[in-house]
Amino acid sequence: MNLGRSSEPGPRPTVADLLAAVHVVRIPMRVRFRGITVREVALLHGPAGWGEFGPFLEYAPAESSRWLAAAIEAAWQDWPAPVRHRIGVNATVPAVPATQVADVLARFPGVRTVKVKVAEPGQSLADDLDRVAAVRDVLGPAGVVRVDANGGWSVDQAREALRHLVGYGLDYAEQPCATVEDLAELRRLLAAAGIDVRIAADESIRKAADPMRVRDLEAADVIVVKVAPLGGVRAALRIIEDCGLPAVVSSALDTSVGIAGGVALAAALPDLPYDCGLGTVALLDGDVTTEPMLPVDGTLRVRSVEPDPGLLARFAAPPERHRWWVERIEASAAYLKLD
Repeated sequence: MNLGRSSEPGPRPTVADLLAAVHVVRIPMRVRFRGITVREVALLHGPAGWGEFGPFLEYAPAESSRWLAAAIEAAWQDWPAPVRHRIGVNATVPAVPATQVADVLARFPGVRTVKVKVAEPGQSLADDLDRVAAVRDVLGPAGVVRVDANGGWSVDQAREALRHLVGYGLDYAEQPCATVEDLAELRRLLAAAGIDVRIAADESIRKAADPMRVRDLEAADVIVVKVAPLGGVRAALRIIEDCGLPAVVSSALDTSVGIAGGVALAAALPDLPYDCGLGTVALLDGDVTTEPMLPVDGTLRVRSVEPDPGLLARFAAPPERHRWWVERIEASAAYLKLD
């Protein structure tokens, strides 16, 4: 896969082309994340390289079709030329007890920015505060701390939580509330209360019918973009350009094959003021390549990824799960009108 050459999208594959080389893998997680302990994805091999199709299991075919479009772009087409060759990344701390924070961060050597999951169902604000405090203790005063609520707070809960969390010097709060309208209201309330924290929109971009409403309602200071849910690198670039807000590129808990797409997007952006959420391979207890996309000194090198046949065999999903993913590819392909 040539990252040094810009090209227009090439011919699209047929469904038969997609299914000719499908590898479904199940990779265990080091810690529970997004409620899962095993990450299951399908890898597709095409003339340009490898693509990853990994919509979370609850996603319906219409939404999943964008993930398939991103996998097709990676495996059958090409990515835009990079303007940088290393990407700064953040560590990600799941909703673990504060006592486990140091162990999690030890898997991200050299990283200076950390995103901390908060608003986990069944946990309290006190749990969030303890976790963020532990991160700040490990990072020291010069480190950059972000929190990600995945839309888990109401406006009032978010205002109260951020009133406390801002004391740890937050870079921004990612998707504190579920709706664009609530994000816009929260921004106004925080400004009126003198609570100085930026708001980042994630789900309001990648799961929205109209991502531009974030811009139009002045609902965020930053947007978080993920290649797979947005339909590929080119589609994500168009959204970033149209939105006109600073962007952070993040992952969808991908193997190194999927991470390579996020790195390609980050590498193609004209401006990249923030460390990106592309270090999540460290949360997996295994990978599909012998050269995983793990940060070195807090950065990832822009490169393609070649899966290892032995690792594909080691992490291969059982036949019934392979069939399930084949059917899912077929259902998603129908929305792309592939032959």
